[in-house]
Amino acid sequence: MRPKQALRQLLVVAALLVLGCALGAEQREAPISPRWTSRSIPEARGEVKEIDGKRVQIRYREEPFSTFTVNYEQWPSYVYTDTRTFPRPNRVPMPGVKGNPRQGRELFMSRTKGPCTGCHLIPGDDIWPAGSVGPDLSVIGDRRLPDQYLFDFIWDARVVLTNPTMTPWGTVGILSPEEVVHIVAFLQTLKGNPAFVPPPEKDPTRNPHTRPRIPPYYGDNLDAATNPAVVFVEGALAAWSSRGSAGKACADCHADGPEKAMKGVAAKYPRYFSAYGRVMSVGDFLTVHAPETTGRAMLAESADNLQMTMLIKMQSNGMPVNVDITSPEAKAAYERGRALYFKRVGQRNHACADCHETDRGGGRYAGARLLSVARDGLTKHFPLWFMAYRGVWDIRKRFQVCMLPLGMNYLPADAPEYADLELYLTAFDNGKPVSVPGIR
Repeated sequence: MRPKQALRQLLVVAALLVLGCALGAEQREAPISPRWTSRSIPEARGEVKEIDGKRVQIRYREEPFSTFTVNYEQWPSYVYTDTRTFPRPNRVPMPGVKGNPRQGRELFMSRTKGPCTGCHLIPGDDIWPAGSVGPDLSVIGDRRLPDQYLFDFIWDARVVLTNPTMTPWGTVGILSPEEVVHIVAFLQTLKGNPAFVPPPEKDPTRNPHTRPRIPPYYGDNLDAATNPAVVFVEGALAAWSSRGSAGKACADCHADGPEKAMKGVAAKYPRYFSAYGRVMSVGDFLTVHAPETTGRAMLAESADNLQMTMLIKMQSNGMPVNVDITSPEAKAAYERGRALYFKRVGQRNHACADCHETDRGGGRYAGARLLSVARDGLTKHFPLWFMAYRGVWDIRKRFQVCMLPLGMNYLPADAPEYADLELYLTAFDNGKPVSVPGIR
């Protein structure tokens, strides 16, 4: 064997050993859950089918899901077996076209592209609401940054920064090179008078940096006159005592009613079930437990499932969340959930952490919406009544709707990946009181 070949092979082996050790440790810490056949209503499964010669994801028919018509199956997802990778950082030559600032401003505000104003403030009474996830660009022209630098940053910020939150707009095909040139031309016009001083603000609420933060208040979330979800729980009370096709009801095995039989149970969910080899939320468990014991189907995201989940979780109201993250199986699931939380997915190459960590978007505005901080706890009030869409949502449906703006097809509502992610997030609520159903 030639010396160069031997050296090359030794380097390859050494690299494999280093990577193998790291990967082996990761696999021992967080083994992948087994495959799972979804037990959810059809529109909650996220299946991709060919209809009229076009591949589409079958989604919920109501808003906001109905506003997303693109099939994002080509982009990396949270599926554990997904081996697709996101395109590497890509630098392209800046076209020699002359930039049009007016056209650049239109592109900056285009909702079919971004809009960039969802994260950045620029001058203009028509910019409402502006976001603050990204820096204020009101006077970026005063910085005299080279056009090429701005072009590279917009095209694919990864060629400039190590771990940017910003979407690589050009690499993923959302913006063309010529469109980026127009945006650069527009940004270079943003100057203060005097320099570096933004124009006076006419409306403090337009500016995310001066916008008053008023905590949302919807009244007592357990008052039926305030929260419609409380009324819907009555459907579960009827189901609790009604027998399914197997001739049994919940009440036959759980004596003294849900108030006593289910007291404190939900505070320990999600939890690992060895019988199914995965972590399950209350809703996940109902999809298998109800038909096995009563013969009654309780598909994930069905009214029966949501109502029974709320009924069970309400019996833990006021009690501290106490999910297990220390047993070997729970710790592995927690680590898998943590990995998903920080994993970049979809056409926009974003992670949950980009919106919910304080060193990124957490605590800042995405448009008019103040992004919650994960470490403050996000799960203890789910399922809840979602005011904007006038319906009961559990956290899985919230996960699903988050996926679409990221440019990723959502997973089935009862997917093991979502269960692991929910466990990771619920751990931040440990010690905090359950309060179901919430209002948001």
